[in-house]
Amino acid sequence: MKRAEPKKELSSKQGEELLGTLKARFEKSMNRHKGFEWPKVEARLEANPQKMWALNEMEESGG
Repeated sequence: MKRAEPKKELSSKQGEELLGTLKARFEKSMNRHKGFEWPKVEARLEANPQKMWALNEMEESGG
């Protein structure tokens, strides 16, 4: 029997928290992000829930 795949999407609260963390990190290291604007990065992340989930997993594991 097949196991159900775990849902690889964040809740809205988890997504907001992750985006807040990423935005702070982005703004702290602007010299690394020349030519990028946070609103565009944020929009791309929000459009890709699986990538948000993967980033959150990396954040949770420290890697």
